[in-house]
Amino acid sequence: MQHPILVTAIRAARKAGDIINRSFARVNEITITSKAHNDFVTDVDQRAEAAIVEIIRRAYPDHGILAEEGNRIPDKDFEWIIDPLDGTTNFIHGMPQLCVSIGIKHFDRLEHAVIYNPIHDELFTATRGGGAHLNDRRLRIAQRKDLDGALLGTGFPFRDFSYLDTYLATFKAFMLKTAGIRRPGSAALDLAYVAAGRYDGFWEFNLKPWDLAAGALLVQEAGGVATDFTGDQGFLENGNIVAGNLRVHAQMLHIISQEINKPKA
Repeated sequence: MQHPILVTAIRAARKAGDIINRSFARVNEITITSKAHNDFVTDVDQRAEAAIVEIIRRAYPDHGILAEEGNRIPDKDFEWIIDPLDGTTNFIHGMPQLCVSIGIKHFDRLEHAVIYNPIHDELFTATRGGGAHLNDRRLRIAQRKDLDGALLGTGFPFRDFSYLDTYLATFKAFMLKTAGIRRPGSAALDLAYVAAGRYDGFWEFNLKPWDLAAGALLVQEAGGVATDFTGDQGFLENGNIVAGNLRVHAQMLHIISQEINKPKA
C-alpha cells in the first residue's frame, strides 16, 4: 500500500500533467517569458505549479514548499520540492522529453518521489525503504560492471558558463570511455531513466534542488548511488550530482574528481 503522502504527490503530479498535456499540442498559444539567459517560463509552468500547491495545501496545510516558479513556504519538518515542468525549453519546441517532478523531504532526508511524463504517461514513484516503480513495475538499476559499453546521460550548461571548461573535460573523458552520451534536456527525467536502467549513469553540474530531489531518491531506491562530486549527499545544496550503480558511480566519480582537480594549464 502506498504512503498517503505519496498518494497525494501522485494526484498532484497527474493534475499538473493534465494541464501540460492540454497545452502540448498548441504550444503556439502559450505565453513565454524569460527569467534569465536561456531560462524560460510559460503560463503552463505557473498553472501546473499552482495546481500542485493547491492539492498539497489542502492535504497538508502545515508542510513546507520549495517550488521552481516562486512558491516558498518554510517548514522545518516536511518540505515538498517541486518542478512543475522540468524541460520547459523542450515543451516550448514541442519535444516530449519533459516531466513533473515532486520530491518530499522530512527532516533533511528525502522520503518520497514522483516523476511523471504526461506525454508518455510514465509515472515513476519511490518511497524510502519501499523501492522504486514505473507505473506498476518494480525498478532495478542497470547492472553494468564498468564504463565500457555504458550509456550515460548528462546536461549541458545553459545559464552559467563559468564551469564550462571543466564540464567539457568530463564530457570528453566519458565520451572516450563509454558507448555514448545523451542530453535530452530534463535532469529529473534523466535520473528516473537511471533508476529504470535506461541509462547506466548520469552526471551534471549546477542544478537546482527541484531538478534533483525526486530523481536522486528514485536512483537510490532502485538500488543505485546518487551523490555530489565529493561522494557525499550534498547535491541539493551544491547542485552537482553523479548517479549510477555502485561500480559505475565509483568510476564516474573518480573521473570527475580527476578533471575537477586537474591543474590548470
